[in-house]
Amino acid sequence: MREIVLDTETTGFDPESGDRIVEIGAVELMGHVATGETYHQYINPERGMPQEAFEVHGLGDDFLRDKPKFAQIGQAFLDFIGTSKLIIHNAAFDIKFLNAELKWMGLPQIPWEQALDTLAIARKRFPGSPASLDALCRRFNIDNTSRTLHGALLDSEILAEVYLELIGGRQPDFALSSQPETGTGNVAPQWTPKPRPTPLPSRLTEKENAAHAEFVSKLGGDAMWSKI
Repeated sequence: MREIVLDTETTGFDPESGDRIVEIGAVELMGHVATGETYHQYINPERGMPQEAFEVHGLGDDFLRDKPKFAQIGQAFLDFIGTSKLIIHNAAFDIKFLNAELKWMGLPQIPWEQALDTLAIARKRFPGSPASLDALCRRFNIDNTSRTLHGALLDSEILAEVYLELIGGRQPDFALSSQPETGTGNVAPQWTPKPRPTPLPSRLTEKENAAHAEFVSKLGGDAMWSKI
């Protein structure tokens, strides 16, 4: 099963009032495992960046001036997401902006049912508790120290970790979905997860490693652990 964890950054809150998308970030999951495939694009909003938006995103007019307009990247974005489920925090906001941009281009709209809202999932699981991305990172002990500014790709990577925690950990379907879909809707039966670019650090302490080694030493030379 292919899923796309998605985030956008915008100049404001309402596309009908002239606000535009300035950044899209997306992370591909296959069977609830990150594949390493991403989509990331800065976009020229064809308007000035309000000061309050600059302070949140750190993206100014000079930086965005030579970036492509949405009309230049809209079709490539649709090709990347295909018909895959879109995992979005506060999905109504992002889908509203994406569909506005797509409508202005004359491209197909993203169906509302294609999006899965992690904000709604969090509020249902933890009623009355803060459900922002930062709050969920604290709840699940996910490192978000690099999130000093809102960035679409970084937020998508963090949201992917939060999403897996919200649904009960990695591969909750026990990998029974054997034929994941590609972005174009085709079957890709030969897909396998890519290795992590950086190995996860060991969770064992030095004291635990020493205790294990002492235990194994008492089992004798024929013990399986002595041969590994």
